[in-house]
Amino acid sequence: MSEMQELIIETVEKIMEKYSTKEVINDSEQGKWASELWNQIVENGMLTIAISEEQGGNGGDFSDAFNILRLAGKYSAPIPLAETYLVNWLLAELGEPISDEILTISSCDDSVPFKFTRDVQGWVVSGRAENVPWARYANKILVAGESSEGSVLSVLPLERAIINHGHNMAGEARDEVVFENVLLDKCELINISHSKQIEKIYKTGSIARCVMMAGALENVLNIVTQHTSERSQFGRPLHRFQAIQHHIALVASESAASSMAADCAVQSFGNSADTKEIALAKIRINEAAGKVASIAHQVVAAIGFTYEHTLHHSSRRLWSWREEYGNDTKWAEEVTKDLLRLEKDELWSYITGVKRQKVESFR
Repeated sequence: MSEMQELIIETVEKIMEKYSTKEVINDSEQGKWASELWNQIVENGMLTIAISEEQGGNGGDFSDAFNILRLAGKYSAPIPLAETYLVNWLLAELGEPISDEILTISSCDDSVPFKFTRDVQGWVVSGRAENVPWARYANKILVAGESSEGSVLSVLPLERAIINHGHNMAGEARDEVVFENVLLDKCELINISHSKQIEKIYKTGSIARCVMMAGALENVLNIVTQHTSERSQFGRPLHRFQAIQHHIALVASESAASSMAADCAVQSFGNSADTKEIALAKIRINEAAGKVASIAHQVVAAIGFTYEHTLHHSSRRLWSWREEYGNDTKWAEEVTKDLLRLEKDELWSYITGVKRQKVESFR
């Protein structure tokens, strides 16, 4: 890890510790926007990481941004940081202006394609997107749709939309956004290859959730370790009991495996053949989420479900995030497709990434 990456992580961790507290997270579930947390991220230049200065960003690379998202997952940050990154990265790649506003993006799975119809005064927009992260707080939303010019992306202002509030299991805002024949005089359409851009959104979103879940799993391990060292039973700290040690070891091993899987997915980001690493990472981390949350709540017991404790902040996010940008079934299907396309003797290379060398026989 470079000195710059260490500085970024240290800065963001201090912000998260101070501004993503138990009270802030609980308040966000009651509909209060975490304005101080968001403003600190913006003021410290963490919003446009991995975008060049020539394009209006703050430089750095994608690993820096994903390290920030890992911390956002660790501290259950109730802000659309991943969504804002995703939108700005797509815009920058397409040569479009980026934004320092609060941004969100329509889900690939839960939206009806938006329709853009040309009008003398601009574009008439119709469409509906469900389970949009943090839409009620965002300024703009990136949507995919169709126009007379073909498949397009567009960043739409949300003040003209109908927003029906919803939430996921973690209490995070997941809203329905509806545009009903809304005339927008300032609406820029970006011509795209629909399948290519949707695949990119899906992959990038999945990596974002992978690193955030890895961060949440790290936090669960910290909570379990601290709880078992502070609480006593029969005159001994809980962590001195063999059964509890076994539980802690399982949580630690699942957290470590998830961290490694997330790192592999991040390293593959941008490669043309990155689907396998992303699929395997999401499957592995989703599996860990189920195991770790169950074990942790057994160890911490009933208090872990109360608002006086913080374990549920991470466990409920793990349960929610494993369904976003591809659940186990979705990514298992992608792996199965890859396996079915393999030629004879290619399975080992697929699993290990090591290309099989042809060996000449000599007689």
